[in-house]
Amino acid sequence: MKYAFAFFVWLGTLSLSAQQTFTDRLQQVVESAGRIILHQEKSITDLVNGLTGKPSQGSDKPSRRGQIDSTGLQNSDTMAVDSLLLGQKVKINGYRIQVYFGDNSRKGKTEARAAGLRFKKYFPALSIYVSFVSPHWLCRAGDFRTMEEASEVLRQIRQMGIFREAVIVKSKINVRM
Repeated sequence: MKYAFAFFVWLGTLSLSAQQTFTDRLQQVVESAGRIILHQEKSITDLVNGLTGKPSQGSDKPSRRGQIDSTGLQNSDTMAVDSLLLGQKVKINGYRIQVYFGDNSRKGKTEARAAGLRFKKYFPALSIYVSFVSPHWLCRAGDFRTMEEASEVLRQIRQMGIFREAVIVKSKINVRM
């Protein structure tokens, strides 16, 4: 009797685990082992779970972009637009404007971040990059393909009278292809 009960329990768990996909098992909450949350396209999830070629489950559902998902995180419209419409991000040679150059102290790090935030107030469309290049904290802005593009923004900075120490530097920049 005891063995028959154990067999039926085992059989039940086997059928339940067979219905669970790889990504579902991966995202299960395991006590004292952390948590994995996947944010990816449905087509990638289907590919990983071996569901390609089959009609995707829930394909008749409307898009959930901008809604809260089951993890409590908001799906970002900009992430979806960036990945689908703007193409893949690659690094190429280009120029950035260096707006801060500091030492390797905690104060240097704080000042670099503050310079980035201050720069973002004046030029919200430009990307900010705060980094540590031993032994200095740097704050650089923009992804300019040509020296002329960078020079135009630097001219605007100087006209405003902000970031007097700003210079144009060669750098690897992020662009969408």
